[in-house]
Amino acid sequence: MSLLEPTNLLTETLDAIERSGHTPEQVTFVGSQDAEYRCTWDEFTVLADVTYDDGYGAAEVATDLIIRFDDGRKMWRGEYDGSEWWEFDPIGTVDYSNPGKPIQKLTGGMWVKLAELHAEDDDQ
Repeated sequence: MSLLEPTNLLTETLDAIERSGHTPEQVTFVGSQDAEYRCTWDEFTVLADVTYDDGYGAAEVATDLIIRFDDGRKMWRGEYDGSEWWEFDPIGTVDYSNPGKPIQKLTGGMWVKLAELHAEDDDQ
């Protein structure tokens, strides 16, 4: 457990979007790297309004979570030894236009991907 205050994922994300030179209005996709899971920006703001320990230990936010912008650039989760943050990437190649599966949660394990967080939901 980190000795620092817990991090609010939404606040962290908004700060990272600003640092990337974008605005939330430019978000065109929120979901898994393979586009299998997705949610709208509005849904993300509700789901991401949670606190988590971004310090060393275990990654708590889905490791394959990305945000894509209208200029083709994206942000994804960086992690080292459980410490987590947003990183930025130039244009990628995944087809983000498919309908995908809805995202129901963003946290709930250690070093998990969105599909792993939703495995039980998908089996029903």
